[in-house]
Amino acid sequence: MGCTCICKAQWRQPSIRPFLRSVPVTEPAVPPAPATPDYEDLPGSLWARMKADPQYAPEHLALEAVRRLGPQAQRWAQRAREEDPGISADDLAQQAARRFLNHARLSGAVSGATGLPGAVVDVGVLAWTQARMVLHIAAAYGADPTGPDRATDLLVLQRVHKAAEAARVALGVAAGRERASRLFAGSADRPLTGVMLKLGVKLAQMAGVRAAKRMVAKVVPGAGMVLGTWANSAATKDLARRARELYGAAAGAS
Repeated sequence: MGCTCICKAQWRQPSIRPFLRSVPVTEPAVPPAPATPDYEDLPGSLWARMKADPQYAPEHLALEAVRRLGPQAQRWAQRAREEDPGISADDLAQQAARRFLNHARLSGAVSGATGLPGAVVDVGVLAWTQARMVLHIAAAYGADPTGPDRATDLLVLQRVHKAAEAARVALGVAAGRERASRLFAGSADRPLTGVMLKLGVKLAQMAGVRAAKRMVAKVVPGAGMVLGTWANSAATKDLARRARELYGAAAGAS
């Protein structure tokens, strides 16, 4: 996979695809894409919203993840149970955790982008991968991955907010900003470095404390790849444990 260089121009029109495999859709011999692809790019519209409103970047990401990734997780769980009716919720959740832990490890080593833009891309993709994992674990335990409460769960599990009520309030604010036509007004006049730094810090907070260290290391050429793999793995493994505890307890109580 070739290196992708992220420049300022790309951030003005976000279309960041460092982890998608290019598959020519015109060739009939290519099989259809799986229902849940190995890597999924963050939508350009989401990057635009987060860049324009970096203070609420985690909330925008959580809302978009539930809208876009929740149905995927739901279909995955349904299909898995049809293929193996006897599989337990714990085993299904373990499958999801292992799968996305591997994805998180790779996401810290393959982008090739250096400097602050590359760091922001890395932590953004890591937070997106982690959100996919949490929604799949929720589906494994029978929780609706498309429900609005899952966005709240994401923010609490990823320690953006300590309590569900604070997360709900912040999500409400972010949703209102998303709907407001003035959301993008004036964003082009803001210093790009300042915007990206704030965005990177908020996404690193969402992806895990170790991811913040990873983001700093990414700015130093040659230091990021090894630390990135370790940091992504540790943060994602810890998040998987918390998600399994939350949804496993809820399933047991129902």
